[in-house]
Formats: sequence, C-alpha cells, structure tokens
Amino acid sequence: MSNHALENGVANIKKEEELSDMRHGEKFSFLSSGYSFEIIEQMSNYIREKSQLRPRIAVICGSGLGSLADIILDSTVISYEEIPHFPPSTVPGHAGELVIGLLDGIPVIAMKGRLHLYEGYPLWLCSMPVRVMKLLGVRQIVITCAAGGLNPSYKTGDIMIIKDHVNLQGLIGNSPLVGKHDERFGPRFFPMNKTYDSHYREIAKRIATDMGISDSVREGVHVMVGGPNYETIAELQFLRLMGIDSVGMSTVHEVLVARQCSMRVFAFCLITNECVTEYDCNLEANHEEVLQTAEQRQETLKLFVTKIVAEMAKPENSIVQPIPGRTPGRTNIVKHQINAGELRALRKGRIASTKPTVATEQEVNNMLDLGIIEPSSG
Repeated sequence: MSNHALENGVANIKKEEELSDMRHGEKFSFLSSGYSFEIIEQMSNYIREKSQLRPRIAVICGSGLGSLADIILDSTVISYEEIPHFPPSTVPGHAGELVIGLLDGIPVIAMKGRLHLYEGYPLWLCSMPVRVMKLLGVRQIVITCAAGGLNPSYKTGDIMIIKDHVNLQGLIGNSPLVGKHDERFGPRFFPMNKTYDSHYREIAKRIATDMGISDSVREGVHVMVGGPNYETIAELQFLRLMGIDSVGMSTVHEVLVARQCSMRVFAFCLITNECVTEYDCNLEANHEEVLQTAEQRQETLKLFVTKIVAEMAKPENSIVQPIPGRTPGRTNIVKHQINAGELRALRKGRIASTKPTVATEQEVNNMLDLGIIEPSSG
C-alpha cells in the first residue's frame, strides 16, 4: 500500500470516529454550521421507511409533556439513538423518541423530548429535527414547552399561548441559521412578525372556552435563556422590563427554523413555576416542580392538543403560504394543476404533453418534499 493510500485510509478512519463521537453528543462542533441537506435527507429517509404514514402535522413535547405523545394510536416509536446522525436526549422528562401515528385519526409525528443548548448541543443541532420533519412532509407544527411565569398575573398550571418571542441568543449572533446556507431549507433572510399563526391562536382560545379552561389560558411573549441554571432575580427583573411573560430554555430556535421552512406555527407554554423576582422571597425554582406540574395538567393538555390538531387538519386551516423572501420554486400548486414538465421530472419522463396536468395528491406531496414545487394558497 502506498503512503498516499495509507494517509487517506487513516484520514477516513479518523473522520468516521469523529462522526461516531458526534452521534453521542461529544463532537458536534466538528460541523459548526450544521448538517448538510444530504445528511438531513438520510435521517428523513430512515424515518420514512419505518412508517407508512406521511404526517403533515408535527408536535414537539416539552419537559414533562411527553405524555402528549401517549395518545397517538397505531404508533411507530423510533428512538433518537437509532436514527443515523441523530443525537440522544439526556434530560429527565425527555424520552428521546419519535412517535408516528394517528391522533384522533389524523397522521402526526411527535418528538417525545427535545434537544437543548445546555446539553452541549449547538443551536443548529437542537433545531435540526424540524428540518428533518420538513423533508418528511410536515407543513404545520405545534411546539410546546414548560416555562416559568414571569408575568405576575400568571399562576402555576396556566397555559400561555405564545404570540411573540425575544430571541436573546439571536441578538448576539447565536442562531441555528448562522453558517453555510442551503436554499432548499428556505430563505436566508425572512420576516418574523407573523411567525406565531394568528388564526391558530384564535382557534386555541376558542377551544379553551369550549373546554371551560379559558380562565387559565393566557397569551404572551416568551424568551429562551441558555440554562441549565434558573435565572437570578436581577435577570428576571431585566426580562420583565422587556415585556417578557414567560421564560424557558427551548422553543425559540425551533420556531426560527420552522418559520424558515414555511411551516405554520402554533406554540404554547405550560407555566410550571412562578418566577421569583423579589429578594425577600424564600421560594426556589426546581426541575421536580416542573415535572410535577406537567403531570398534574397532562389530561387537560392532551385534550387541548388533540382538539387543536383536529382543527389544524381541516382543509381551510391547513393552507401553507410561502414566506416572503423565499426564492420561488419552478411553479406553484394551484388546485393540483401542475406544469407537465415538473410532473415529468417526478414520473421519469413518462409524460409527453406540455399542457397543465392534474397530479395526484401523493405526487404533489412528493414534489413538495423534493423541492420541485412550492406551496401556495391554491
């Protein structure tokens, strides 16, 4: 064997070892700007082979809220650790599983546990599952989290519908979107003022009224902090001056990537503790309280999420608009009328006509996934 071949062999072994280490959360800085489209595609293909369902709605379950995934029937459960390149979840209350199945008869995919910055994972990796979901065909997403109630009117056990957020990490340049850009995931520059879908928020408030829980459902502004320690009194007082209502250690980075991917977003926090903002208060925040509150409210939250997903799945509520700033695809879907040239790309040239052709719903979904076409209001 030549010295050159030997050097190449050693380099390849070293790279494989580094990638293996990354698999266990030890060297994710090796790819500082995130996984390539091809690696994300490998993960989505692996998941796709495990289930015949093709969900268009996803749910991310926050701390202690994994029981939301327990009501998914006919489910396929995939451990994060068995998915190529997918890191494990290491936090109590986060099972680290993907669940694909039927929620009240509607195909969904749920993350039973998420990834956090404080686990040592960079933000691009914490939000990577959202990109995987995009390639699986997800177009709408429900993101949940446990959070501290900073608004003095909030009580433990309240549900706060998120209407906006303050991205502290992003303001100093730490964003899941920093680094090499791939237009297939969405535009680099895009607006955030309509991120939290106003229509879904109104639906959620109506559902809360129908369930008789409107007195404990709020609407406010969320902030993500790095953790894992809870905040000092001075920090909380500063955040309250900014108009913050709830404080957590997740969610915002996932929302950013979902928005870039043109997903419609509904997000809420379960207020699992009241933030301590006075020095003469003897209360202290702790993770056990978070998990206990989540357990106490799990039945209410299961019904709340089930009803929201049912509404999101209705045709009139499931239209996805491309976000401003996105580079247009080669065409848009208009009542499934697809230019024959694009359909030929999917059917491998078996269509000779150049006139508009009716595509099947499965072909439309496949072309969306492949990026051949872009969603429109149709």
